Formats: sequence, C-alpha cells, structure tokens
Amino acid sequence: MHGTETMPVGRVRDGALDLLKWLALLCMVLDHLRYVGLSLDGLYVPGRLAFPWFCLAIAANLQRVANAPVNGRWRYLGWLLLFSLISEVPYRMFIADADTLNVLPTLALGLLVARGWQQKAIFDRGLALIAVTVAAVFSTQLMFGFFGVLLPLAMLLVFSRPWYFSVVPGLVCVAANQWQMLLNSANGVALSGLAMCLIAPLAGLVLLRHGKNASPPAMRRWAYALYPLHFLLLLVVRQITI
Repeated sequence: MHGTETMPVGRVRDGALDLLKWLALLCMVLDHLRYVGLSLDGLYVPGRLAFPWFCLAIAANLQRVANAPVNGRWRYLGWLLLFSLISEVPYRMFIADADTLNVLPTLALGLLVARGWQQKAIFDRGLALIAVTVAAVFSTQLMFGFFGVLLPLAMLLVFSRPWYFSVVPGLVCVAANQWQMLLNSANGVALSGLAMCLIAPLAGLVLLRHGKNASPPAMRRWAYALYPLHFLLLLVVRQITI
C-alpha cells in the first residue's frame, strides 16, 4: 500500500464485510475462552481484535446505508438495543464479577455518535450529543468506556483518508482498552495486547480492501443471537471442564 492510496469509500462488498464480522466473532469467542477455567491467557491478544473490528463493521455499514431509508437505519439501532437487553443475563451468568454492562450498549451508543456525524441532521446530531453525554457520565459502567463509544466514529473518519490515518482509531482503541493497566503489567501478553489494539483498525481496513473476493456465509439478523448464545455455550464448557 502506498501513501497516496486511500481506504475504501462508498459501498463495501458484502463478502469482505461478512468476513470481517465472522473474524471479529471468532476473536471474541477466543477472548472469552480465557474464562472457562483453562490456562489460556495468551488468547487475550487475538481477543483485542474483536471490539475494534465490530466498530469497523458499524462504520462500514454506515457507509453502505448512508442514503438508505430512515426506517432501515433505525432498525439497525433497534436490534442492537434489543440484544443489549437479552444478552445482559447470559453475560453476567458467564462473567459473574463483571463490573460493566455487556458490549452491545457501547456499540449502540457508538452507532448514534457516528451516525450523528455522518447525517448532520439536527435530530441525529442531538442523539449523538446525548450518546456522548451518556458515555461520559457512565463511562465506568460501559465496556470499553468513553473511548469505546468514540471508536466507530474514529473508524468512519478513516474511510476517506490515507491508510496511515488508521493510527488515530488505533490510539482510540488503545485508550478504550485500559492502556495504563497494560503498560503497568509489562509482560509479554499485556504488551502484545497493547500492540494489537494499535494495529487492529489498519488490519481491519486492509481486510475490507483486499477481501473483496471472499464469500463467507452472510451475517444476517440472526447473527445478533450469537452474542448471548456464545455466553451460554461457554458456560456449559466451563461446567464440563472444572
């Protein structure tokens, strides 16, 4: 890739985007395997790809449906909010000492912020302002906190800019992942996780650009159910292994 090249703008082919979503889901499952009672701390590193790639998928979807009917855009938010509620119980069953909500409220707020920037209508901008305020006030209750809510917007802004601008969402991703704790740990897994956060946006953008010929199964609305279901399945695995 050369400095004069830009990241993909406009409609992204379904194959590349679906591949990104499947890989993000796989990285999330790998990350959560650390909680089944086995010594799998190294999975923390690929797990750092999951959240930024889900944020990138939101940004890519916003690019693709920028001129879609308003009802379609609200449906996207509605599914996120619905499964935010559905997923909270399985999430807390699996991670009993969780000190934040599940990840979907963060993604829903991030969607509102990114869409407010994109649409520029007063109503959308107002919702984005409310979402930013909620993220600031309730940062400690949100998974990935305030900066996690900003990450979809940071991803969206990189689409029409040269590849090296991906360092911006990379830094936002690092900030969302408690970088102070990672630096203080100063072990190989923590530092590798920090590096993975930094390069995750660029890796995802390269995948979207060069994965055009991919043809994985399409991720449709049923895929939202995979989030709460994977907690229940891993809970079963933990009961078997301990």
